[in-house]
Amino acid sequence: MSVTIAPAALAALFGAMALLAAVPGVSVMTVVARAAAGGFRHGVSAAAGIAAADAVFILVAIFGLSLIAGAMGELFVIVKYLGAAFLVWLGLILWQSGAETAEGASTARPVSLFSSFLAGFLLTFGDQKAILFYLGFLPAFLDMATLTPADAALVILAATVAIGAVKLAWAALAAGAASKAPPETLRLVNRAAAILLVMTGIYLAATASGWLPGP
Repeated sequence: MSVTIAPAALAALFGAMALLAAVPGVSVMTVVARAAAGGFRHGVSAAAGIAAADAVFILVAIFGLSLIAGAMGELFVIVKYLGAAFLVWLGLILWQSGAETAEGASTARPVSLFSSFLAGFLLTFGDQKAILFYLGFLPAFLDMATLTPADAALVILAATVAIGAVKLAWAALAAGAASKAPPETLRLVNRAAAILLVMTGIYLAATASGWLPGP
């Protein structure tokens, strides 16, 4: 099957995922802790685990939403409104939270690269909010009713590159003995991501209501 995603939509999705991946939450701090304890390779392994879990969630979101869109027809707008509200709520929580710390993140030297991969994978896969996030996030950029398997592969590739590159940057900083950015920087990144989440939610609600054209 052919790719149906417009290049502009894919570029916007790529940029949004990269920015959100930079938010210094628990996943970032896990990559940092692994890289600081075991070197850059362990940071890479943890980042790979995170990307693998994200790929699973993206597949579930894409094909799950495609089935819902086909079955519900016009009622699918309800799903869009719920997703919009969830994104705005996440943005407001993130704005208020400030610079997060990963309490309890292990800084012990990992036994193997696989342990670092598993740490990243289980951390992300065990986060039930992640699938809800993708269910709300992807419809703001993509027409879920028309996506093909080729589109799904392209989205996963974009997510892997966008999220992976950011996590690797954090791993490189940690491995280079710069595992903590200044609090001001963390706060700015958090608030930029919060604004993006709120704006994405508003855009999704506007497309659902017909005020703006959809993706």
